[in-house]
Amino acid sequence: MTAPAAPVHASADLAAASPPRRLTQWTGAAAVVGVVIGSGIFRVPTGVAQLAPEPLAILALWLFGGLLALCLAMLLAEAGTMFPRAGGMYVYLREAWGEGAAFVYGFTFLLVNPASWATLATASAEYLGYFLQLDDPQRRGLAMALILALSLVNALSARLGALLQNLTTSAKVLALVAVIALVGANTGSHVGGFGVAPPTLPPLAGMLLALVAVLWAYDGSSTFCALAGEVRDPQRAIPRALLGGLGLVTLIYVAMNAVLLLALPVERIAATPLALTEAVGDSLGSAAPALIAALVAIATLGSLAGCVLADPRVFFAMGRDRNFVARAGRLHPATLTPVNAIALHALIACLYVSVRSFEQLAATFVLGLVPFYALAAAGVWRLRRLRPDQPRPFRAPWVPALALLWIVVAALLVGNALLETPRIALVNVVITALGVPAWFAWRRFRPAENSR
Repeated sequence: MTAPAAPVHASADLAAASPPRRLTQWTGAAAVVGVVIGSGIFRVPTGVAQLAPEPLAILALWLFGGLLALCLAMLLAEAGTMFPRAGGMYVYLREAWGEGAAFVYGFTFLLVNPASWATLATASAEYLGYFLQLDDPQRRGLAMALILALSLVNALSARLGALLQNLTTSAKVLALVAVIALVGANTGSHVGGFGVAPPTLPPLAGMLLALVAVLWAYDGSSTFCALAGEVRDPQRAIPRALLGGLGLVTLIYVAMNAVLLLALPVERIAATPLALTEAVGDSLGSAAPALIAALVAIATLGSLAGCVLADPRVFFAMGRDRNFVARAGRLHPATLTPVNAIALHALIACLYVSVRSFEQLAATFVLGLVPFYALAAAGVWRLRRLRPDQPRPFRAPWVPALALLWIVVAALLVGNALLETPRIALVNVVITALGVPAWFAWRRFRPAENSR
């Protein structure tokens, strides 16, 4: 790997131009909540109940996952206020570890991140299937159509994509708060999943696999960081958006799982992918499941819209830095959107939809990017030693403890996945490993116009 390089100054052409700073602090927080609250809270409780079938363990996993997400958000907030540029984690890794590490992250991101788009689209199509009575091939086809439609919207207008994402964020937060209040009020004296048996500790392997799914539900802070170059007053807005947004999400997730466990036994949660719909139906009557299915479809679609808006900025940054083909980071002259990167993401996401299940998609995304979260966390620690005098408008507390925590968590999750789900874990290891020779090949053979 090469030594950290100095930032590249943008040129006047569209390959190096930066989109304008249009996102306010409030819009930034809404973007965090909108991206994070996608399919996870609706789909993941089933998998968690299967892997850790103990109510208190389930609640502990959701609380611990939220705390881990907040710890990572504090570290990313420090890096984001130091380098408030488009690209997010790609930029942080480049500054802390050099071009090589940033390229390997971008290479892995290209092949792994579209799995998050596919997961969100699959979940949205699954809930729309409640109304349309679709079989599996038809659901996959609908998921692909959703990806392509939102990609087209965001390619035509970033402003329209942001507006769509913000509207769906408001709708799903209000809907979730209403569901928590209504289901909680209608459980009465129910004990649901808590039962009367004394609590037991599930196997550690199952708990770690369940934590992978929980972290998928909390993922989104790094997605927002990719938009840092478009946030107004980033030194104040980035920390507040990350910490305020994830704090709200943690409260919603823990409360939602608590009322879900009050309404249904663990066995029933584990047996259905639409546990929330059943809980609302049991509490509020026959019309409620259709309403919740519609809201869930809108929520996951809104999260997908946020990802389509933010994720291509990684390749815009790589193209700007000449660390990837320039076309991947080029802005359209009329819309000022990274149309080539959006199209590439959409194509790979559609391929994922056609060959993988929801659980495989979620595991692929989390296991593929968790090691880079640990590397970014360690990078904050490293930058404090390399550049102690550089201004840090936000300074994360408990460093290096937080960085060490994420290194340990990443090692446990990946190591356990290699033992318990070796096929999915090995695919991610191979993808990342291939990024290393790809970097050396790129550095040697990249076109002259892409070299420094």
